[in-house]
Amino acid sequence: MNATLVLLPEAKKDVEHAYRWYEEQSLGLGMEFLRCLEVILTSIQHTPTIYPTVQGTCRRAILRRFPYAVFFEIEQERNSCTVYSVFHCAQDPDKWQERLT
Repeated sequence: MNATLVLLPEAKKDVEHAYRWYEEQSLGLGMEFLRCLEVILTSIQHTPTIYPTVQGTCRRAILRRFPYAVFFEIEQERNSCTVYSVFHCAQDPDKWQERLT
């Protein structure tokens, strides 16, 4: 598909917050988080339909090594994927679901 990725501002804030937190825990761990995120975002960009739908048309892709999931929707007419949340899996799921409305 090779879709364009659109990260909403809230999703970008999620990434920034996670990066800072991991860097505070161990120097370089934030960069490792970003590398793992880049792998999953590239996969979403190329083959978004391999990820399961979890609510309506929203799909979930789970990062390796880190307890995060990327929630996104495919927009066929625009050949794009909109990322709503980069979500720490220990949080209340209502938090990411609110972003869909």
